[in-house]
Amino acid sequence: MASNLKVIFLFLWLLQCGGGNVDVQQIPPIQVALLKEGISIPCKVTFPYMPKYTKFSIFYYWINSLGQKISICSRSEKVDIPSGKENKTATISYDHRIMPLENTSSTGTYYCEVKWNDIQKMGKGVFVLARGTGYIETSYGWEILVTLTALLAALSITATALLLWKRKVLCPRRNQLNILRQKVETQPPSAIPPPPPPVYDCLDLQQVDVYSVLENNTNNPSPRKSPPGKTPKKQATLEESSDTLYENI
Repeated sequence: MASNLKVIFLFLWLLQCGGGNVDVQQIPPIQVALLKEGISIPCKVTFPYMPKYTKFSIFYYWINSLGQKISICSRSEKVDIPSGKENKTATISYDHRIMPLENTSSTGTYYCEVKWNDIQKMGKGVFVLARGTGYIETSYGWEILVTLTALLAALSITATALLLWKRKVLCPRRNQLNILRQKVETQPPSAIPPPPPPVYDCLDLQQVDVYSVLENNTNNPSPRKSPPGKTPKKQATLEESSDTLYENI
């Protein structure tokens, strides 16, 4: 009697240990799917090779952005126990393919749930982002070419600005002379000031009389000679007039 009880307790313990090995996994947790390609809901079921756990049902559903639970489909599975693998743990994938997606509103979290007679396990879900179009491949060669062109253009503009600034700082007088020369060249002929009058026009009548007196004295020299040490009054006047003339000139 005692031995029979031990066998029963051992059998119950094995059943309990086997029940603890069932599990449902969904990997990867995030997917990006195109409407034309559809999605695949992952569902890996882990269970021991025992008659109680080789028969189960799988339910697929999803929860949309509004939090509504929408059933997709369900299936029943019965797994044959391979020879020599009794009571060993097995992991089998039961992925479900949805082809195609209806529209971008199919974005949501998709679940698979497995039910045995007295055990129920649910996966953590897979978030699926539904897109209307795929990613557009960009040409990195064009991006590099555009970047180099923009960089060279910026360096050229900077160098030109520095040269102009340096020229403006170091050669201000040359710039001023060029501006004055341009102004003179652009002025009309009437705007050019007349030449200054000759020096002889500035002489007054008195100075002209002095020249006439000098000319008369040159043509008619005086025959008389003054004694040494004395200068005639008229000659002194002429000398003073000559000095005045030279000073004015």
